[in-house]
Amino acid sequence: RSSPDVFESRMEKRNEVKKQPVGYSNQGEFIRCMEQKARPIFSAEGLGTKTSKGRFTKDKTLDSILNIEMVKEKSAEEIRQIWSQYFSTKDTVYAVIPAEKFDLIWKRAQKCPSFLYALPRKEGYEFFVGQWSGTELHFTSLINIQTQGETAPSQLVLYHYPELQEEKGIVLMTAEMDSKFLVVHEAQCLANQVQLFYATDRSETYELVETFNHRSSEFKYMSVIAELEQSGLGRELRPGQVSDKS
Repeated sequence: RSSPDVFESRMEKRNEVKKQPVGYSNQGEFIRCMEQKARPIFSAEGLGTKTSKGRFTKDKTLDSILNIEMVKEKSAEEIRQIWSQYFSTKDTVYAVIPAEKFDLIWKRAQKCPSFLYALPRKEGYEFFVGQWSGTELHFTSLINIQTQGETAPSQLVLYHYPELQEEKGIVLMTAEMDSKFLVVHEAQCLANQVQLFYATDRSETYELVETFNHRSSEFKYMSVIAELEQSGLGRELRPGQVSDKS
């Protein structure tokens, strides 16, 4: 009422967003600045710590979570059990990824750093864009990108730690999420899809990632939903560990 002109311009902008195709996104523009950082084997201070402004931990190192010196003499299976047992009690997503599988994911992420993921909702799907930044994978909803552009905040970050990859043959992963937008089983569904699309042996599945990155005009968002439904991911969203489906 006090500023009808401002209201009108905002409504025009909103209508413009609604007219954009569902698959629309400005590749890589949404991820920018993250803020701040936060020994038994695990460090309580390094786990899922967020800043007072609710943003994610900056430079979240493996050493801030795990006492690397204490696990150096342990086998890969023992480390897997330690990691899994610890994080199974936490409200987060985690995984122990075989080195070969992560090698494939990492190689493909260099060529195709972003992708559109579909999160099943009660009615239909909500789309999220995942963007790699080093070994971190940041997600934010497509609507955030459409409305906020490069200032759109991350709502989920997957942290991958390759420090033990060469010696132990495993890569450790954990996550932080904005609980105002996502719960654990939803974050897990997105994390599982990273392996579905980036670690697949099925050329047609990975081709969707290539198309999204290099031939965006040919990309069909319904193909993502078709792959997701075919894989079975999303039918049963359970909290806890990321599956090894690929």
